[in-house]
Amino acid sequence: MGKKSLCLVISCALLAYFVYTPLPDNIEQPWKLMMTWAAMRVEIHLSAFMDILGVPPFVLSYLLEVPPTSDAKVTVTDTLFNKVPVRVFEPKQKSSAMRRAVFYIHGGGWTMGDASWIPYDYLGRQMADKLDAVVISTNYRLSPQYHFPTQFEDVYDALRWFLRKKVLAEYGVDPTRICIAGDSAGGNLAAAVTQQLLDDREVKIKVKIQSLIYPALQALDMNLPSCQENAHMPILPKYKMVVVWSRYFTSDKALKEAMFANQHTPVESSHLFQFVNWSTLLPERFQKGHLYTKPIHGHSDLATKYPGLLDVRASPLLADDSKLQGLPLTHILTCQYDVLRDDGLMYAFRLRAAGVQVVHEHVEDGFHGILTFPRYFRAGHRELTKYLRWLEENL
Repeated sequence: MGKKSLCLVISCALLAYFVYTPLPDNIEQPWKLMMTWAAMRVEIHLSAFMDILGVPPFVLSYLLEVPPTSDAKVTVTDTLFNKVPVRVFEPKQKSSAMRRAVFYIHGGGWTMGDASWIPYDYLGRQMADKLDAVVISTNYRLSPQYHFPTQFEDVYDALRWFLRKKVLAEYGVDPTRICIAGDSAGGNLAAAVTQQLLDDREVKIKVKIQSLIYPALQALDMNLPSCQENAHMPILPKYKMVVVWSRYFTSDKALKEAMFANQHTPVESSHLFQFVNWSTLLPERFQKGHLYTKPIHGHSDLATKYPGLLDVRASPLLADDSKLQGLPLTHILTCQYDVLRDDGLMYAFRLRAAGVQVVHEHVEDGFHGILTFPRYFRAGHRELTKYLRWLEENL
């Protein structure tokens, strides 16, 4: 074998080693998921390298951003809601009745993502067209340049602006048919702002539905059964989940290391674990093979320096039952192969116990981010179709 042939064989072997990721047997189109995850890892490593050089890592944003281009069915515009950038999708077909509306919050671990990204631009168009709805897809400032509560405040400011009667009338929106929705970190923010609305006496409009798509809902326990089972699962492995959670609060590596060890909450906050105790909040089938152990508490310094760690606006699962009772009809989507699975499951249990109407959809062959790729994965297209049909019937 010549040197060129040997080099080719070695290169192919190294490429295959980098791309291959063990996946559960019931994952549809496994090689597509492997290739997607490999491309994302390349971007992650490249961004880390650029960060070392002090260069802003705009590679992914540059590749994924699309301008606000209207088409035959939907008018797309970029504007500001109370100084917060949003992308608005409006059906072109005239309607004699007022329309439903979806206020959507993108995911990305509070560190990346944009309403102009191809997946969210596509989702906004699909919602506007299939639901005959006005869709507001909001942006917010990202970490590590900005930390909590900036992201929450940006989203809440945009939402309050939209929920004014004057603005709703301008867009022809029926104030009784509004949904707040988001995926992943956006699901976290959707849950948080929906809770906040309950205490805001200045907002008179009542949201009809909150829709939480594989949401991140608590930062107390980083070792839930779903975190253990899916620690190395694309597209959100456990180490990445911990990194984005810690960066949401601070760039201090001490918090990240404490969260990796699951020793980041002080003993003074031990009472909060009742709200995330998976041994009482998870259905039995998701507890099998796992033994609950009491948390090991860390020093109080971190919680003192970064109070957002224990703030209900960052971890909506920490809300007490009296707060949960006032929430609207809640749709929660969880995926079996997702580190955030148990967050959604526990929230569904607590909401039902508080008397809230909950529709929970669990995707047995699903993985984190499945709705982000409906044109790439058959399972993503299937779930998006089901999701839009549910919204059409209930909103």
